[in-house]
Amino acid sequence: MSDADPRPLTLGELIRTQRELAAMPMRRLAEMVGISNPYLSQIERNLREPSDRVLEAIADNLKLSADVLAASTRSSDPEGQTEVVAAIRRDPDLTRAQRAALEEMYETFTGVTVANRRRGAAEQSGG
Repeated sequence: MSDADPRPLTLGELIRTQRELAAMPMRRLAEMVGISNPYLSQIERNLREPSDRVLEAIADNLKLSADVLAASTRSSDPEGQTEVVAAIRRDPDLTRAQRAALEEMYETFTGVTVANRRRGAAEQSGG
């Protein structure tokens, strides 16, 4: 990633960068976290998303906060998020898992509402 690239780091890229800054081999971090080397490699390449337990262990061993690590690498576009989702993500009193659950519930509720509106509009225009 170049300095001109405004794209935020993904979770895997951030973990790899922090591991490299700590001059820690991948094999050593995987051993400290209690996961396999291939699994850590998949996390760093964004092929797998770590569980909360694994993310916390990675963060602890890299001397980082798991919540800050996860929050700093949100995969969705911040310009496309609603005010509700932004508020959920900013709330310091929620855990990472609680934030994810609230976001998922909100997206489900709004998805149902949009689908109902479309169905109603289609029924009105069709007959």
